Amino acid sequence: MKKWYGGVLTTSLLMFLVLGYCVMRKPVKESYATSSLYFNMTNPLEWINAMAPPAAHHPEKNNQVIPAEIVVSDLFIKRNLSAQEQQSLSTWYQLKRLITHDLVLPNAIEAVKEATVAWNNLMSAVEMDKLDTNDSSIKTGKQKQCPHFLSKTNATELDASGFKLRLPCGLTQGSSITIIGIPNGLLGNFRIDLTGEPLPAEPDPPVILHYNVRLHGDKITEDPVIVQNTWTIAHDWGEEERCPLPSDEKSKKVDELDQCNGMVGNVTSTRHVIATNKSSMVQDGAKSKKYFPFKQGYLSVATLRVGSEGIQMTVDGRHITSFAFRETLEPWLISEVRISGDIKLISVVASGLPTSEDAEHISDLEALKAAPLPPRKRLDLFIGVFSTTNNFKRRMAVRRTWMQYDAVRSGQVAVRFFVGLHKNQMVNEELWNEARTYRDIQLMPFVDYYSLITWKTIAICVFGTEVVSAKFVMKTDDDAFVRVDEILSSMERVNTTRGLLYGLINADSQPHRSPDSKWFISPEEWPEETYPPWAHGPGYVVSSDIAKTISSKQRKGRLKMFKLEDVAMGIWISEMKKKGLEVKYEKEERIFNEGCRDGYVIAHYQSPREMLCLWQKIEEKKRALCCGD
Repeated sequence: MKKWYGGVLTTSLLMFLVLGYCVMRKPVKESYATSSLYFNMTNPLEWINAMAPPAAHHPEKNNQVIPAEIVVSDLFIKRNLSAQEQQSLSTWYQLKRLITHDLVLPNAIEAVKEATVAWNNLMSAVEMDKLDTNDSSIKTGKQKQCPHFLSKTNATELDASGFKLRLPCGLTQGSSITIIGIPNGLLGNFRIDLTGEPLPAEPDPPVILHYNVRLHGDKITEDPVIVQNTWTIAHDWGEEERCPLPSDEKSKKVDELDQCNGMVGNVTSTRHVIATNKSSMVQDGAKSKKYFPFKQGYLSVATLRVGSEGIQMTVDGRHITSFAFRETLEPWLISEVRISGDIKLISVVASGLPTSEDAEHISDLEALKAAPLPPRKRLDLFIGVFSTTNNFKRRMAVRRTWMQYDAVRSGQVAVRFFVGLHKNQMVNEELWNEARTYRDIQLMPFVDYYSLITWKTIAICVFGTEVVSAKFVMKTDDDAFVRVDEILSSMERVNTTRGLLYGLINADSQPHRSPDSKWFISPEEWPEETYPPWAHGPGYVVSSDIAKTISSKQRKGRLKMFKLEDVAMGIWISEMKKKGLEVKYEKEERIFNEGCRDGYVIAHYQSPREMLCLWQKIEEKKRALCCGD
C-alpha cells in the first residue's frame, strides 16, 4: 500500500513538473484558456487581468442571419441636422436599398452593424455639442483630439509587466511605433499587441498584430523565434507566421520586403581581436552563433512601421519581419499598443500619427473649401475620391494641390471625398468637423473596410448623376495626383459622350486564385478564366450614361456585387455591352499605376509631401514633372 501510495505521489509530482514545463515553454497555437488553474503566457489580452478568464465565445451565434432592416434601421433615421451638415449626406439615404439588400460582399454585415453603433455615438456627440454651444455658461471649442506624436509620458502603466499606449486616431501609412527596452526576467519573452476597438457586446478587442518574441523557443523549436498573428472574437487566432521561417515555407514579400529576414536563425561567424602591445591580432576559428535580433539583457530599439501592404519591424536599424494586413484588420483600426512580458521598457514613441489641421490657424481656409455646386448647370466632370477616415493629411494635400485647378475652383469640375465611418468616436468627430469645414466629404453608411470599396464606386455614380449632373464621372484615390486639365482635354479629344471607359485599360487579366493574394477571387465569386476589360483603380472615367445605369440598377437591386471595384466597373460595363451599348475603351498610357513618370496624367502612390512637390512643379515649370528622391 505504501509503495502504491508512493508511486502515485511520485507520478503526480512528475506530471505537475511536466505541466509546469509545458506552460513555461509556451503552446504552439495561441488560444484562450478557460481553466483558472492555467495561465496562458501567449494570450495577448490576459496580462491585463490575469485572474479574469475571457468571456465565453459562441461562434455559432456569429453565423445567425440578422434581418438587414434591423441592422440598418438607426442609420437612416432622419436627424435634426442643418442644411450645411446635410451636404455631407447627399448619397447617404440613397444607398439605403444597397445597404439593406446587397450585404453579399465580405464583412458587409459587420461593417453596417459597426457603423450603426458609430453613427449613433457620433450623432449623440453632435447633439451634445450643440447644447453646449447654446449654453453660454459652458466653454465652447474643443481641443485638438488627434495628436501627431505620442510618447511614454502619454501612456498608462498597468502593472510591473504590462504597459499600454492609447492611439486616439489609429495609424496610417507612414506611422511608426518605436520601443526601446531590454528583454529580462526568467525567460526574456515579451509580446507587442496592436489592438482595435471592441464592439459594445464584445469583451475583448481585435488584435491586428500580435508580435510574440520567444527567446527560448517553444514546442516547435528550441531556438529563439518570433511569432506573428491576429485574433478576433469571431475567428479566434489566425494562421501564425514564424521567423525564422519553417524549412518548407518560402518567404513572401510585403511592401517589397521579406516576410522574414534570411539572417534570422542563420549562423554568423565572428572573429576575436586580440590586442597586444605592438598590434592587434585576428584569431580565426572563433565562435559561430545564430543571429537573432533580440537578446536577453541587451538593449534593443525596435520600430514597427506601417506600409501600404503591411507592418514592418526593424530592430537596431535592420529589417527583421513583415506582416501583411489581413481582411478587416487594417491599420486605421488600431487604437492601442500593448506591451507585456519579460521586458524592461525604456521608451515608447508613436510618430507620424494621423491628425487633422486646426482650421483656426489656416490662413487660406476659404481657398480650400469646396466651391458651391452650380444650380441647374451641368458639370463637365465629377471626381469622386476614395479616402479612409483618418487620412486627414492626404485629403489636405489634395485640397492644396490638384483641387486648386481653375476648373475645380470655378465649379466646372466638382470633387468629393467618399469616406466610411470609423469604429473610434474621436476619429468620427474629427471627420465630422472636417466635413463641415471644407464641405467636400461624403460620409458612407458603413465602416471603411477595403472589401467594401465597391459600394463607394456606386456612391460616386449616384452623386455624379443624381446629386449633380455631370457629363463624365471619375473615380480616383487620395494618394493619386490628377492632372484635371489633362483629363478634360482628353475628354474633348475622345469626342464621345456615351459608352466611354477611359483609363489604364487591362483587356486580358485573370483572377488571382492564390488565397494569399490581396486580390484573391474564388471560382464561386468569378468562375470565368479572364475578366472583361477594366481600368486600373488609381483613376478612370466613365460617361454619364454608364454611371446613370449603375445608379439605377443598384436602386432596383439588379447590380452584381464584386469586391474588386475597378474590375466590378468592367463587369458592369460588359453587361451593358451585351445588352446593346456600344462601348469605347480608351486606353491612357500616361496613367501610372505605381509611382510617377514625367508627362503623367495620373501619378499614384504619392505621399502628401510628394503631392505638394508635384503641384509646385506644375505651377513653376508649367509641366508635369516628377519629384526626385
